[in-house]
Amino acid sequence: MLESLLNRLNDLNAIGASLSSERNIDKLLESILSASMKITNSDAGTLYLVDAEKHELTFEILRNRSLGISMGGTSGEAIPFYPIHMIGKDGEPNHSMVVSHAALSGETVNIPDAYVAEGFDFTGTKHFDAKTGYLSRSFLAVPMRDHEHEVIGVLQLINALDEQGGLQQFSLDDQKLLESLASQAAIAISNRRLILQMEELFESFIKLINTAIDDKSPYTGGHCARVPALTMMLAEAASHADKGELKDFKLTDQDRYELKIAGLLHDCGKITTPVHVVDKATKLHTLFDRIELIDTRFEVLKRDAEIAMLRGDSDQTEYAARLQQLDDDREFLRRTNIGGERMSDTDIARVLAIAAYAWRGVEGEMRSFLSDDETENLTIRGGTLTAAEREIINHHIVVTIKMLESLPWPKQLKRVPEYAGGHHERMDGKGYPKGLTREQMPIQARLMGIADIFEALTAKDRPYKPGKTLTESLNILGNFKLNGHIDPELFDTFIREKVYLEYARQFLAPEQIDNVNEGQIPGYQP
Repeated sequence: MLESLLNRLNDLNAIGASLSSERNIDKLLESILSASMKITNSDAGTLYLVDAEKHELTFEILRNRSLGISMGGTSGEAIPFYPIHMIGKDGEPNHSMVVSHAALSGETVNIPDAYVAEGFDFTGTKHFDAKTGYLSRSFLAVPMRDHEHEVIGVLQLINALDEQGGLQQFSLDDQKLLESLASQAAIAISNRRLILQMEELFESFIKLINTAIDDKSPYTGGHCARVPALTMMLAEAASHADKGELKDFKLTDQDRYELKIAGLLHDCGKITTPVHVVDKATKLHTLFDRIELIDTRFEVLKRDAEIAMLRGDSDQTEYAARLQQLDDDREFLRRTNIGGERMSDTDIARVLAIAAYAWRGVEGEMRSFLSDDETENLTIRGGTLTAAEREIINHHIVVTIKMLESLPWPKQLKRVPEYAGGHHERMDGKGYPKGLTREQMPIQARLMGIADIFEALTAKDRPYKPGKTLTESLNILGNFKLNGHIDPELFDTFIREKVYLEYARQFLAPEQIDNVNEGQIPGYQP
């Protein structure tokens, strides 16, 4: 007997240590109930948690070994029973039920035989027994008190078993052991809840930052939400790889959370980026699109051509040709102002030729048709940003790293700045801000880089371009693999595991989801 008690005490100590390390709340609750049934050798049990606002006890985990019942928690089987009311319809405390009495009084209830016990309503128990053929005899209900001595739940065990499997009542030793476990369990649950609340608060602050970025510009808010989602999709696919470097890449729940936070914060530095740069939809856009000013200058040149014709300096044919040329030039600048993938040398030369036109300003002085700033913007080879503006945009990652490295990260989140700050680096060392090579970067930063690029290619809410189709985006991404921009193994995983399609179904418009011929994607190796 003494040896058995010592063994159970050792089990209790071991259980207490394991409870303190469990992060998943459902697994924690399951461990508590399983441990309770083990140290008391009981056949069945239920763990209830108090819903203080509704004054109810909710079924969280239910186990019955004889009947093979496993409900709640990670079992995937929902518990079909209604919560137990702690306050009756008459407004009085409900002491008629064993578990509600334990929760209300804070006292342990130990009943040797429910069929002869008085003072409690076992009607529901008897109906259950009649329906299933089970015999619910001995009951032990222990309240779980947290560090503030508040009852947060109840552990109820049914049918203590002797060494031969026969029914017996719960002993005083059983009761004391369960009360000790319930105390440890309550603290473990409270700690996990507190951590979850702090994590929720922390994530809310992150979303607050992203909302501020979103409020500055509708073109970045969606990006801040979609990149983390795609990052996690690719991370899960990479963690299941069975070859290459990725075969050793495995994710724990803690790893997933760290990467999730890094994804949510990967562009937090954009909160300092000027709105007129982020929202620059056309090459000449500042606070407004300056193409309208150039339209006015063309009208001035047309007026001058008309005056020259009326003075006899040119004939009607020359005048018509001049008007046509000016209309063509105006339409050309309007197209050029929109921006695109690549501006040709011929088009740049034409902009420079138009810039050299002379026109008379409002004060009568002669000046170049385009200012130096307008010429610089209209000759941007790709996109709508000048080199200086692109530097402003790129600076956001420096700010991101500076912001994140200034925070006192706990041990389990120490690498958030490294993951978030590396998504603009390249495998060949030509990225920014640190010029890291593939070997110098963690996998998490590399996969976030792919997610960032693919989201930008397919995004349909950017001011300067429509969202590309899957085929267009994957072809560009494939060329990025070939030129040393992105991680080759992660790119192949992205295609092979259909991560792009999973993402597309959640975030892309139907017209963007075309039939992808994976065999024709540049650089892809199945």
